[in-house]
Amino acid sequence: MILFWSICAALLLVALSFVVWPLWRKVSNKNEVLRDAANLEILRDQSTELEADLRNDLLTQDAYEQGKRELQSRLLEEVKVTDKPVMLPHNPARVLAVVLAVLLPLIAVPLYLKNGSPEGINFVGESGMVNPEVALHLLQKKVEKHPDDPNNLVMLARTYGELQRFAEATSTYAKLVALVPEEAQVWAEYADATAMVNNRSLKGAPTQYIKKALELDGNHPLALELAGSAEMESGDYANAIAHWTTLVSLLPPDNSELQIIRHSIQQARKMLEAQPGGKEILAKLPAQAVVVAKSAASISGKISLSPSLASKVSPTDTVYIFARDPNGGKPLAVLRKQVIDLPLQFTLDDTLALMPQSKLSMFDQVKVVARVSKSGNPIAQPGDLQGTAGIVKNTAQGLNIVIDTVSN
Repeated sequence: MILFWSICAALLLVALSFVVWPLWRKVSNKNEVLRDAANLEILRDQSTELEADLRNDLLTQDAYEQGKRELQSRLLEEVKVTDKPVMLPHNPARVLAVVLAVLLPLIAVPLYLKNGSPEGINFVGESGMVNPEVALHLLQKKVEKHPDDPNNLVMLARTYGELQRFAEATSTYAKLVALVPEEAQVWAEYADATAMVNNRSLKGAPTQYIKKALELDGNHPLALELAGSAEMESGDYANAIAHWTTLVSLLPPDNSELQIIRHSIQQARKMLEAQPGGKEILAKLPAQAVVVAKSAASISGKISLSPSLASKVSPTDTVYIFARDPNGGKPLAVLRKQVIDLPLQFTLDDTLALMPQSKLSMFDQVKVVARVSKSGNPIAQPGDLQGTAGIVKNTAQGLNIVIDTVSN
């Protein structure tokens, strides 16, 4: 708490410096008074000189009188004549600066104690981590003040879940779905929390919530994951495979959950095959459902340009790296770069497929080619430069492809 108030004091001093210092330095009419005093002194000196010239017969009486009139005229123009002695007045801006320096802290601190969140001082514990109990308390207060704010409710429900207070989480999600019934994410999280209350079982209400989430968004990741688990629990292995296969196709290749999901698909396939008629059902599943259950198709390596061909290309020439069926046909995965990017590390996988029905994972072996296209056209043209790794498995790693030949 001492650290908190020390920081507050430092911030208050910084804020005061932006307000008080400019006022303290502000000059009122001080410069004007000094200027008038200087002008008056100059005119007095000139009047003394006129008198001295008259005594020394350097000026006639008429010239002296004319000079005096001119000095008097300048006196009226340049100096504000007052019958009071000239004094430098106090600077009112400095008075205001002192008043603000005293009043601002006296007002700011009580105002924060009344309308702020002093309990938030303990929001971060001694370890430097967020104190979840304090965070929960703050959220509860926000929900009390604004019970119809879905943002506060969803944060409160998730905090209950993190603290494993699942009964309170489901109660909060029940209020939330009443406010935002069209949010798939909320229904999926509601299903997950309810399952935890139900001894981790997705049967009954959780399954209904999952169905609602998928009705709103058929590609929602959490809903697909939970749907596969619910179907495994009920013995519907074919639909479990279908939902998890869809999930795999949506996730990026570096997602940490992919390996677990693929393992789950393998388990579902084994259970389906063990059922009477299971092999026949498995055979009728879409081809991609079977392929995804295999090891992930991903090819990686390095592409470089032979130094002997460096003079034949420009930095902006297009470089295509692609994998295709060894027997011909359109590329299964394509990556587009420029010569300026060479040498480069590359990865080809299903996310780079040109067509969803023709992916890298559907072929055990593929041909990998790197081509510099002078025209920018992916179709080979005479004069293009090319290198190949030949035919490799769809899981080949560490390939080293050198672009070293010119197409005829």
